[in-house]
Amino acid sequence: MITTPLTADLVRGALELEETPRGLVAHRLPARARAQNTDPRLAMADTQPAGVRLRFRTTAAVIELETLPTKIEYPGAPPRPDGVYDLLVDGKLTAQATAPGGVRFPGLPGHLKDVEIWLPHNEITELVALRTDAPVVPAPPPGRVWLHHGSSISQGSNAVSPSTTWAALTAVSAGVELVNLGFSGNAMLDPFTARALRDTPADLVSVKIGINIVNADLMRLRAFGPAVHGFLDTVREGRPSAPLLVVSPLYCPIHERTPGPGDFDHEALASGVVRFRATGDPAEVAAGKLTLEVVRAELARIVAQRQDPHLHYLDGLALYGPADHAEFPLPDELHPDAPAHRRIASRFTELAFGGPFA
Repeated sequence: MITTPLTADLVRGALELEETPRGLVAHRLPARARAQNTDPRLAMADTQPAGVRLRFRTTAAVIELETLPTKIEYPGAPPRPDGVYDLLVDGKLTAQATAPGGVRFPGLPGHLKDVEIWLPHNEITELVALRTDAPVVPAPPPGRVWLHHGSSISQGSNAVSPSTTWAALTAVSAGVELVNLGFSGNAMLDPFTARALRDTPADLVSVKIGINIVNADLMRLRAFGPAVHGFLDTVREGRPSAPLLVVSPLYCPIHERTPGPGDFDHEALASGVVRFRATGDPAEVAAGKLTLEVVRAELARIVAQRQDPHLHYLDGLALYGPADHAEFPLPDELHPDAPAHRRIASRFTELAFGGPFA
């Protein structure tokens, strides 16, 4: 077997690669942003390589990837499943593996092919070694670069594998190069994230705003509007005329008219079921507390007010609304399941890549 050094030209979707004593850790935020972050949950999400994949061209029939995963457990919650590695050959999902079972893909066709190994979207992953039975070379990117920022739904929560998150499905369908800055619990309009979006080369940019602001009970309406303006101003400093799409929250009944903070449903958790609930008081909306309905209206107003011909608004209810919820309910009251991820991807491909991203 041939061992190929893991270099930046083989790793797609990461903003930085950190050398460790064992190998490489892919970061989805640059070092400057990481230095300004104080949230351990964001630090964890940064090293969960959602959208990050190895991409190369080879005639190899056997591919092995040695990794070092870090498992995360939450007190009282059921054990999390092992992270999944998806193998795509010429854009088609061909095989899957997990690190405990050995990330090994044998019996592949011997012709020259483009290979992608999508890393787990929900498990910290250290890359150690890539071994094949034939040489590999970097593969060219598929097309335009799509840079996306959002919450855990964008990172891929409740999707079954990394190439079947709604963002990954959309990217493969649209033939674009995905850079996914979806961070579980941390789409918070942080200035350092805006600067990361500003400084990352991209042809298309989308930002999905709202659910984490609401379920963290982070700010009131008075602060939200200026924060959105400031976030978009910063992105525009680096991308003055690129198509920029603002996406409002998907349908989520617990927070449509009830503010945060969100919390675990502790009664359900005691029985081994992960479920979330909203704990705010709807009466406080009049005093400026945020709900998803309030956020959607404010985002639509801001996009219209800015009069930017390259800035567009996409109502999250068009991606996943009440009718979709009736068909594919949120299993934990917050995150879509696998069929819903496919529905969202189909809708986003149609509405974004058939619209402002065309």
